[in-house]
Amino acid sequence: MGANVQSSGGADRRARRGRRRGKHRRVMAEINITPFVDVMLVLLIIFMVAAPLSVVGVPVELSRTAAKALEAPEEEPLSVTINADGQVFLQTTEVSRDDLIPRLRAIAAERVDDKVFLRIDGQVAWDSTAQIMGALNAAGFSRIGFVTEGGGPTLTGQGN
Repeated sequence: MGANVQSSGGADRRARRGRRRGKHRRVMAEINITPFVDVMLVLLIIFMVAAPLSVVGVPVELSRTAAKALEAPEEEPLSVTINADGQVFLQTTEVSRDDLIPRLRAIAAERVDDKVFLRIDGQVAWDSTAQIMGALNAAGFSRIGFVTEGGGPTLTGQGN
């Protein structure tokens, strides 16, 4: 006397549907590397284009300090360089000391930013540096930034 119970199939269908849904909702454990590669390629191109623009062509042995790097300026940075022989360069063009202030005034009239970067060879005397700083100030540049190499000694005398 056995009773035979037949299921209508409704419960089976719901269980199968739930299993199917679960497969679609499973968390993907793989890393999608395509966006990472895209970002790296864009950064590579940006650095390849920007690197030659930030190098000024006058070779000098900069002083080493513990100073941190500054933020990038909006305009092309104006730099004045004094090499070990005492020659003065405006960007990469050599300029006589007498001609420096009139040229700087002409440049200052066209620029928005009054900041100038001063690159001085470590062997140049302080007197020469002070004269160039006075010329920069007389020409209208009140924000003078010294360009140095990092990794130098701190005030305690120890390197970074």
